Amino acid sequence: MAEEEKQEQVPAEGEEQKGGGGKKKLILLIVLLLVLGGGGFAAYKFVFAKKQKVSQEKQAQKIIEEIKATENVGIMFDLGTFTVNLADKDIERYLRISIILELKNQKVQQEVQKRLPEIKDAIITLLLTKRSSDLKTPEGIEFLKEEIAKRVNAILPLGGVKNVYFTDFIIQTG
Repeated sequence: MAEEEKQEQVPAEGEEQKGGGGKKKLILLIVLLLVLGGGGFAAYKFVFAKKQKVSQEKQAQKIIEEIKATENVGIMFDLGTFTVNLADKDIERYLRISIILELKNQKVQQEVQKRLPEIKDAIITLLLTKRSSDLKTPEGIEFLKEEIAKRVNAILPLGGVKNVYFTDFIIQTG
């Protein structure tokens, strides 16, 4: 009987290895996961840090270009105020807009004065095609400025419109 008690109390060699081996595998698995997670995090930071750096450099370059553009201000030419019906179908809406063109030089200014009726007609025709929803966002307003500049430059033999400015911009429901 004494021998039986000893056998019950002393675990077999195979059982001891299973318990210790399971703990070792668990610790090894945890260490492996930590190493892989750390490596993945480091790779993520490395890749996205470069993208953020490039993005910041592009943003800085854009600001520098805008500053240079404002330093070389061209000749301002006031086209006056335009009042047109918008192309909204649900309700009558009007747009009142005052436009100033920034021109490259005196030659362009003289050409604009010569072709003023053509330029005003092109702008009015463009404005008549717009809906109020097109003009309610900053992107829509910037797009309108670009369209005006393109149309006026198409009329002028040498182009010459650097920028378009709105000094009055009102959308009214009739």
